[in-house]
Amino acid sequence: MLPISFITQLGNLLPPERLLTDPVDCYAYAYDNSRKIFPPGAVAFPITSAEVQGIVALCNGYEIPLTPRGRGTGTSGGSLPEQGGVALSLERMLRIISVDPANRVIVAEPGVLNQSVQDAAKPHGFFWPPDPSSAAYSSIGGNLATSAGGPHAVKYGTTRDHVLGLKAVTGGGELIKTGCYTTKGVVGYDLTRLLIGSEGTLAVITEATLKLTSLPQTRAGLIAYYRDARSCASAIVQIMALPQGPSALEFLDAGSLDLIRRRSPDMLPPNALAMLMIEVDGAFSYIAESRAVILAACRNTGLIHAEEAADASALWRARKTLSPLLRDIAPKKINEDVVVPVSALPEFLDGLAQLSNKYRIANINFGHAGNGNIHVNLLVNPDIADEMDRAERCLNEIFDLVIGLNGTLSGEHGVGSEKRAYIGKEIDAPTLALMKEIKRVFDPRNILNPGKLFP
Repeated sequence: MLPISFITQLGNLLPPERLLTDPVDCYAYAYDNSRKIFPPGAVAFPITSAEVQGIVALCNGYEIPLTPRGRGTGTSGGSLPEQGGVALSLERMLRIISVDPANRVIVAEPGVLNQSVQDAAKPHGFFWPPDPSSAAYSSIGGNLATSAGGPHAVKYGTTRDHVLGLKAVTGGGELIKTGCYTTKGVVGYDLTRLLIGSEGTLAVITEATLKLTSLPQTRAGLIAYYRDARSCASAIVQIMALPQGPSALEFLDAGSLDLIRRRSPDMLPPNALAMLMIEVDGAFSYIAESRAVILAACRNTGLIHAEEAADASALWRARKTLSPLLRDIAPKKINEDVVVPVSALPEFLDGLAQLSNKYRIANINFGHAGNGNIHVNLLVNPDIADEMDRAERCLNEIFDLVIGLNGTLSGEHGVGSEKRAYIGKEIDAPTLALMKEIKRVFDPRNILNPGKLFP
């Protein structure tokens, strides 16, 4: 329950239509795509940096938890108001402040959708490379919070690689500016890259200077079908060793292919148990040679056949529906986005199969294979206590497998609340202690997204 005096002062900062206090109205901001529910005491909708600063200062004075959020598309619980307090929704900060094609820059507020940035850049011959599956309805603020990636990160990198600077309000209520407007700049510490991926625990981003990339002249799609996952993984290693790399390289296992077959029975060969979806992009003169070299790298004893994709758009649409389709076959999915070195993919996929069999947990895997970023989905029924226990033990061993292969526990979803119990597997005690000290500097009263990231 929030203090009446606090609610009164919050009401003085925002008009009534941009402040929710009724529990029924607030409920829509109690959850994200992790499907867990933690109702906030109030929801605030600022539209300026000054309003954000005022709200942060007020929460700081009362030591009220403040949870920044975009569109709530995250799967790791990063925007859940676990400790109540105020949900700070940035969805109405929708201004694209400037489009500067001469310098390949867009300056935008955090509520702007990823797709809106693409739409603003495209007439000038540019795009912003981060392309999560939720690009049509996720905000750039959310993309920044987790350093979102997507299929094309294999060539273009993740969000962190495409931001020049930020404006943000720290947990102490100070408005700061990080980075610069130019693509070169080494003055001071790189606070921009520190804030990107910090999941709203250090500061509330209110403006971002985004670096644009030239649209490729053309794209071409390739498909390769395999008799088993190991042969498919071996092909991935061969493809990523090429000088002419792909712009996207997606892996789908047998379970993923079965999901697609349910919707489109004639789309895939019946004997395929693994598949690669490959894209190359660039100049017209580059595509033919690159496509031929990658097709050659696909060939091994497990290959059924590889071909140019007649309708690559249909396959990409099918790929993007995989995650929601998983809920058709199990009440709950434990959705992870681990990353291993590409060369370790054959060993990792073998290990996943062994752990799935050991704990008798259904498991479907797909993802951005060119980065070694595999979305592991354990399909479970929460009403069966024994099954949930087996799934948790299976997940623990999967994380051990990932770390043993020199991998990382999250490639693009972030830690949030879902992975925080496990980060000690990856980050040693002195480094974790230093991170906590950094948190205290930015947020001395621990009001910003408290409880996230750290175990």
